[in-house]
Amino acid sequence: MEPVIRRAIPADAERILAMLEQVEEIHHQGRPDIFRAHGIKFTPDELRAQIGDDTRPIFVAELDGRVVGYTFCILGEIKDSPMLNDAKTIHLEDVCVDESCRGHAVGGTLMAFVRDYAKSIGCTRMDLDVWEFNEGARRFYEKHGFSVQKRRMDMVL
Repeated sequence: MEPVIRRAIPADAERILAMLEQVEEIHHQGRPDIFRAHGIKFTPDELRAQIGDDTRPIFVAELDGRVVGYTFCILGEIKDSPMLNDAKTIHLEDVCVDESCRGHAVGGTLMAFVRDYAKSIGCTRMDLDVWEFNEGARRFYEKHGFSVQKRRMDMVL
């Protein structure tokens, strides 16, 4: 069964927050020097406010009436820059498929939906950040057409 992809609604907040915890745990395991154990990216109120923001759409994947994936997007535009070409972009700030549904095409369906949405509103580029330690996520994004644009490096002192 293929998931249904739709805009998030406030009633989805609890499931999204539960999946955010899964992502935060992956980040904490990969870089405990940066990410807190049991950290939280958004409070429930912050998430509900973002759900209604058309410049930061959140899309969810739903199977059998249950939200099993999401992507947080940020729309951007470069206009009249002395250095950069004009562009309308969509940045995937956060992508997650519930660990119980990984490997069942939920993520691919979600990515295809967001790509088609971005094209429909005139975006010329999709981008995202992925942590170097997160090999599974890197492979997933590469499989769906993403390639390295630049690297951000750090040095732990």
